Amino acid sequence: MKKVVVTGGAGFIGSHLAEELTRRGYYVVILDDLSTGKKSNIDGLLAKKQAEFIQGTITNQDLLLEVFKNTEYVFHLAALPSVPRSINNPLVSHEANATGTLSVLLAASKNKVKKVVYASSSSVYGETPTLPKREDMLPRPLSPYAVSKLAGEYYCNVFKECFSLAAVSLRYFNVYGPKQTADSQYAAVIPTFIKSIAEGKAPVIFGDGEQTRDFTFVKDVIKSNILAAESDAIGVFNISGGRGITINETVRLILKMAGSDVKPVYQKPRPGDIRHSWADIGKAAVFGYKPQYTFENGLKEMTRSLYET
Repeated sequence: MKKVVVTGGAGFIGSHLAEELTRRGYYVVILDDLSTGKKSNIDGLLAKKQAEFIQGTITNQDLLLEVFKNTEYVFHLAALPSVPRSINNPLVSHEANATGTLSVLLAASKNKVKKVVYASSSSVYGETPTLPKREDMLPRPLSPYAVSKLAGEYYCNVFKECFSLAAVSLRYFNVYGPKQTADSQYAAVIPTFIKSIAEGKAPVIFGDGEQTRDFTFVKDVIKSNILAAESDAIGVFNISGGRGITINETVRLILKMAGSDVKPVYQKPRPGDIRHSWADIGKAAVFGYKPQYTFENGLKEMTRSLYET
């Protein structure tokens, strides 16, 4: 069995990735400090002895050097997510996301890992005026979080040039799906809307709701990671659902699915939030990426999983 490491593997996306990798016959080592991840996300895998869990931080270079021994691929998803969080504490976000990524790349290089797949973010684009967003556009990050993710991309490029370490940076666009929670002030918008509506409360929209997002179902993101790792691709690639939808439309769709007639309330826009986000995903076709889930079908699966739990 080929060994792979998933940093942040107890998190929302990382735990889905770890599950799929085990299904494909990989031996998976999950590294997570549980600052945002949950052990319960991977208990099933650990109970079946399909994966190994190590609690630790990606800024611990000695630990990474040991964990990455004899590793085929490193899927680097560990990060402190959220634009608002980074604005409240820029230094902590930088340490986790930028310094942490440098530490991962250094350990991977020293262990001669075949490839690193890095989870970047659509936030690096900022308010670029052209839609859809393309990888050749000049990034214009608007938050410390976006800067820290862009720094990780640049480090990936540098390690390819200076240390011959193959790396792929995947710019995720607004990932959603089962296991995503609304139990934090930094929670993503879709689980927050679903939770509010399920409780009969008015969903809160920041701004006028006409801002657009390109939501990506988590299972499509997982597929993109594995395709990118197993291919010869290197560089930066957009990963999204390939469709822009307004926040107002998103809320209306969730309300319709829930059979609810509550009305959203509007508050002032948050610092660092971008107005429009929609990806050109044509470049990722080089390693076979094509989203399989429509936004509506992904929402149905997410909502069903929430009610089942």
